[in-house]
Amino acid sequence: MEKTVKIEEYNPDWVSQFHQEKARLEVLKNDSLCVEHIGSTSVMGLGAKPILDIMAGVQHLAEVDAFIEPLKSIGYEFVPHKEFPERRFFRKGQWRAGTHHLHIYRFGSEQWKNQLSFRDYLRSHPDVRKQYQQLKMSLAEKHPADIVGYTKAKAPFILNVMESAKGG
Repeated sequence: MEKTVKIEEYNPDWVSQFHQEKARLEVLKNDSLCVEHIGSTSVMGLGAKPILDIMAGVQHLAEVDAFIEPLKSIGYEFVPHKEFPERRFFRKGQWRAGTHHLHIYRFGSEQWKNQLSFRDYLRSHPDVRKQYQQLKMSLAEKHPADIVGYTKAKAPFILNVMESAKGG
């Protein structure tokens, strides 16, 4: 069953949940792996769907093939997305109702930098964070059972923020 789009108030436990999950990722036994907390749960004061988004950076995406089985052992499923060739994606939890999303990019790539820029911009711009919160609440009401529609509807705002982040 698909989870409805529900935005919860910011939960300070999301930070400790991230650190617990980051420790579990040590199953990958990769000293060069860089792991970051991204997405709305990483921005203090921002409401979010209660799904932890985690980003890992690798030197080469080919390394990720060796991660499939170790990640499976801690509850992650590899989900191929041909439309995102520069990302490898793993989900923990049920389809369209996951509890954790692991996004793996090449460390330092444009996608890597964009994720961090968006997170950091929201962290340092409370007015934009508030606008994003209001947008998310509105879209959750508009798309209560359509996570794909909800996500697509946020895209113009995110792109606008990314342009602002690049400009200063």
